[in-house]
Amino acid sequence: MAKLQLNDVRKSFGAVEVIKGASMEIRSGEFMVFVGPSGCGKSTLLRLVAGLEEITSGTIAFDDQVVNDLVPSKRGIAMVFQSYALYPHMTVFDNMSFGLQLARVSKEDRRKRVETAAEMLQLTPYLKRFPRQLSGGQRQRVAIGRAIVRNPRVFLFDEPLSNLDAALRVETRIEIAKLHRSMHSTTMIYVTHDQVEAMTLADRICVLRDGIVEQIGTPLELYEHPNSVFVAGFIGSPKMNFLSGDLARKRNAQTIGIRAEHLNIVEHGEWTGNVVHSEVLGSDSYVYVDIGVGDGQPMIVRENGASKHQAGETVRISPIVEHVHRFDAQGRAIGRMAPIRGGIGHPL
Repeated sequence: MAKLQLNDVRKSFGAVEVIKGASMEIRSGEFMVFVGPSGCGKSTLLRLVAGLEEITSGTIAFDDQVVNDLVPSKRGIAMVFQSYALYPHMTVFDNMSFGLQLARVSKEDRRKRVETAAEMLQLTPYLKRFPRQLSGGQRQRVAIGRAIVRNPRVFLFDEPLSNLDAALRVETRIEIAKLHRSMHSTTMIYVTHDQVEAMTLADRICVLRDGIVEQIGTPLELYEHPNSVFVAGFIGSPKMNFLSGDLARKRNAQTIGIRAEHLNIVEHGEWTGNVVHSEVLGSDSYVYVDIGVGDGQPMIVRENGASKHQAGETVRISPIVEHVHRFDAQGRAIGRMAPIRGGIGHPL
């Protein structure tokens, strides 16, 4: 178990500053997810924690011990990459035990560790197979098992599911969640650009944008209380609806945001628009309504069950007032609306 502290960590490649003063504390045994769009610096930040890149300034500490100058092998970390990096000529057992062999761990101890990890990851029937005989999800589990047997203080995952198809991503994501519960004393840091992975796996999420930490919080904190337009638009699927102009100024804001589940199609709705598309997903539906304002992006309304609204139909929609998020000219959150009877509400 290890607590990590990052204090004003910066990383530059030549004249380009990639990480711009990241500070945070990752608690012992916590599952922290770094999330953000491509190029935001999340993988670079993970490599700084691992010691694979040298920081330009600031400090990284494990349990209050600064590790800036400590080589990766001395940090007590194990890393899982998006490419499985398995030795094709070795069996699953040998791939998982090879690092222990280099560390001169006894043969019996190697066997016990590999068998324990294989059972945990449901790999026991495949220990004598070669990587070419495995599916993508099984190969990724072997890569995870290779990390487990080292008994690391900190697990680092760098987009481990990005090479898998949709079904295998869900299956392997569940395996990683189970792994976290069974190894609750091990701190885990997970990098992804997929906010669904972040929401379903994390104890807390760190949202990065252009090398800056935008917000850190639990998945629900970020979903329900985003501190910026960027976080509000990045966290949640489908993304939050945004409106500006007169509709926002009526609510004393530069921009307002409403999630799909907080909009209703009603007879006397506040806004009128045309249905441009309707997606029926079984348990719920998404109705896309063009109300003729903003950048032309339709409003997304979530309905329970199968929607009966067809393309071309004119409908009226209204937000649930207390769920309207308000943002200032800099895109920072300035609070929600409080409902009042017969009106549009007032700022909380």
